[in-house]
Amino acid sequence: MPCHNQQLSSVNSGQEHPMKQVRFANSSSSSSSSSSSSSVPAVLPAPEAGDGTIHAVNQDNIGPQLKLLPLNDQIRELQTIIRDKSTSRGDFVFCADRLIRLVVEEGLNQLPYSECTVTTPTGYKYEGVKFERGNCGVSIMRSGEAMEQGLRDCCRSIRIGKILIQSDEETQKAKVYYAKFPPDVYRRKVLLMYPILSTGNTVIEAVKVLIEHGVQPRHIILLSLFSTPHGAKSIIQEFPDITILTTEVHQVAPTHFGQRYFGTD
Repeated sequence: MPCHNQQLSSVNSGQEHPMKQVRFANSSSSSSSSSSSSSVPAVLPAPEAGDGTIHAVNQDNIGPQLKLLPLNDQIRELQTIIRDKSTSRGDFVFCADRLIRLVVEEGLNQLPYSECTVTTPTGYKYEGVKFERGNCGVSIMRSGEAMEQGLRDCCRSIRIGKILIQSDEETQKAKVYYAKFPPDVYRRKVLLMYPILSTGNTVIEAVKVLIEHGVQPRHIILLSLFSTPHGAKSIIQEFPDITILTTEVHQVAPTHFGQRYFGTD
């Protein structure tokens, strides 16, 4: 694994691995320091009534559990292409995979590392870091499966579980139809993958299943691409210890993502 420019602490056996602090574009504390910057803001003003335009939503009241990737022009372009109805499927998948990779990279940056020393080909000792064992991914089928390859590209041997949740036709409530995890999932940090957080109901049911299998909510990092304020709030209110990592908070989420990605639209 490449080294990260972060302060690392030695890991003692039997102790919890502290989550590392990474720069994210969220909360009002960062807005004051970046007010003079010429970069694109992390959150945009709410839309005027009836203008028909999608704008970003301020997430200050959602909580520190919600983390946004640092916004830049590359991410904005990927978000724009994914939302554009005229985008071809080939371009959609290509840009979705790029955005997924960025989210996965930041998600991995939240997992525990430990210090290590390696010997270079020239015989020198190098002080670096390595992943701690005990991580896994879980995708919420079907759209969550789109994020699996991005995780495997970064962690070749990581184990990935699956959950199938669908809405009941009569009650319209989310219902778990299938769940399969590594047998020792309760010992692992879990990267839960679901690209679009709309109502949050599907994720809430998935987290409940993980809890039933012994996973602590503080060990779950939810990776998504887009979220609505309602979806993020619902999840955090239900599980205050969970971490949500996404690229954007909007009143309107691109719910067509799964159908477009897999070509079933």
